[in-house]
Amino acid sequence: MIIPGKKKFSKLFQYAISLLLITVISFACFTATGFIGYKVVALLLLVAVSLLAMVFDIMPVLLAAVLSAFIWNFFFIPPIFTFHIADAEDALMFLMYFLIALLNIVLTSKIREAEKKARDKEEKENTIRLYNTLLNSLSHELRTPISTIIGAVDTLKVNKDKLSQEHQSELLSEIDIATSRLNRQVNNLLNMSRLESGAIRLKLDWCDIDELIYSVIQKLPPVYRDHKIDVHTEENLPLFKLDTELMKQVLQNILLNAVQYTPVDSLVMIDVSIIENNCVITITDNGKGFPESEIQFVFDKFYRLPNSKAGGTGLGLSIAKGFTEAHKGDLKVENIAAGGAKFTISIPAETTYMNHLKNE
Repeated sequence: MIIPGKKKFSKLFQYAISLLLITVISFACFTATGFIGYKVVALLLLVAVSLLAMVFDIMPVLLAAVLSAFIWNFFFIPPIFTFHIADAEDALMFLMYFLIALLNIVLTSKIREAEKKARDKEEKENTIRLYNTLLNSLSHELRTPISTIIGAVDTLKVNKDKLSQEHQSELLSEIDIATSRLNRQVNNLLNMSRLESGAIRLKLDWCDIDELIYSVIQKLPPVYRDHKIDVHTEENLPLFKLDTELMKQVLQNILLNAVQYTPVDSLVMIDVSIIENNCVITITDNGKGFPESEIQFVFDKFYRLPNSKAGGTGLGLSIAKGFTEAHKGDLKVENIAAGGAKFTISIPAETTYMNHLKNE
């Protein structure tokens, strides 16, 4: 028997609903005494007590059980309008009603308590798994750039006079790349924290999608600039009212995923269009795509494909989806028949054309 998870109601609410339900059922049965017998009434009252036991605490349900028993005795068991029970069989039935109601309450409460413990245990196990996944990812994602920075700085400090200008520039470039990588991962953790705490507050302003996309492309790490990225936008595309910083993060995370998991010289295509006042951005690549059995987990926190190369915390796509949904939009992923993956961002947004904006 599976009991649904108990919703938290106030004590006063539980007592009020328990008394009201028993009273309403008793009144309905009393008006129908010509059609149903008092034994059927006992069954209906037991069902009501059982339903209450599935969602409320034990004391309000116990009150409902006691009240229902005395109502059944006073209004339905002959002689009615007295608490006297003339027939021994009716007396035994009244006693059994009490016992069954109480047993039902206790058993339901125990089952619900056991299920709560099982849920708590499962939640703890899931939390431990998530933390282990996060720590394993961070052990590489944070340690690697930190080690690179420390090593490069030490080399510059110890051998500064012996190093050529070219070598010094290479070390500074390594520091820059490692710092950007470190900053990106810390930002991912902070952004995920903002999403989970509900602290996202959109700062909507007019946004030129072309300009936004190219600014994201320019900020891609140099190591990924050996990919070809083509951008296609509709002619006379309007401005959209969006949170520019959040949208940059969405595009950056999807683009990083595309270039990280496709071979060198792969093609990434970005198409922008307006469909029924929705800003629609598609990002496609010509890589291998996602295994069909794994594609449903792509946007899960800390999720990374099996046997994927080292690096990454599995937060980027989850954050991209969260920021898209913060705009009341949608982010979907699908595999392309010819090979590769396709991400589709669709966001309902207020639009205007540049000449309209100038006239405001």
